[in-house]
Amino acid sequence: MRNDSIATARFRIGVRPATIHGRIAKCPCYIPGSLELLTAMQIRILGCSGGIGPGLRTTSLLVDGAVLIDAGTGVGDLPAGELAAIHTVLLTHSHLDHVCGLAFMADNLFGEIDHPLTVHAIPETLAVLREHVFNWRLWPDFTVLPDAEHPLIVLTPLVAGTRLSIGALTATAFRVSHTVPAVGYILDAGDGVFAFTGDTCATERIWTALNALPRLDHLMIEVAFPNQENALAERSRHFTPIGLRDELVKLRHRPMLHLTHAKPGTEAVIAEQCAVALSGWQYRHLRTGDQIVI
Repeated sequence: MRNDSIATARFRIGVRPATIHGRIAKCPCYIPGSLELLTAMQIRILGCSGGIGPGLRTTSLLVDGAVLIDAGTGVGDLPAGELAAIHTVLLTHSHLDHVCGLAFMADNLFGEIDHPLTVHAIPETLAVLREHVFNWRLWPDFTVLPDAEHPLIVLTPLVAGTRLSIGALTATAFRVSHTVPAVGYILDAGDGVFAFTGDTCATERIWTALNALPRLDHLMIEVAFPNQENALAERSRHFTPIGLRDELVKLRHRPMLHLTHAKPGTEAVIAEQCAVALSGWQYRHLRTGDQIVI
């Protein structure tokens, strides 16, 4: 049980406990379909690849079974019941590998849930969704279905730096630097802090936001290209192992690093280069199905 009080404990319905290195994370009990008392924020990696391929899914994180950060292709692996349990989506930016699952989620959930799906994102991202996705040309407009007064999807603008309360969690967006306007997110569970940069390259915005935190336990950060593709990484605004190394010296915290977004086919060489570039850091390369327990 948390030290703060039982009042801040979080309950979730019928979600299996996470595992750490093959062991079940601390959890009083699990009974399918029953209330489970959680002692930690649990983040399930539905997708973490920079592209598609056998066994690869694009970016999507499921937090405590009800909050989704980005809606990449990994969303498609969720059973109907788990999909219906999601009530909040936090989007980092508008690129297809991070939002495509939202369209299919809406289609699957239509008529199946009695609550709207609230999608939080910066105004620039929401504008892209309205103009290019939910526009009746590419996809039905689920922001007015079944009707404008009771839409399936509610698009809600957020402002970077503003704290958003989601149950027992607090989420705060911070600006990053990508080819389109983008943010990362800080999740504070009260006794543990997790941050996810989303897609980004070098920018002082990341370190300003993270260094202002009293603590930072876990940092999920991208490294998309190997060092020899630095020119492409700079043009597309992604990190290489060396680029990430050079930026991490600006971080005053020493969190566990969770590396994500490697382009398909580059995983092995990126791993070799990270072994050199990130020596001295505690890190791992994420895979679909991994859990982060905080």
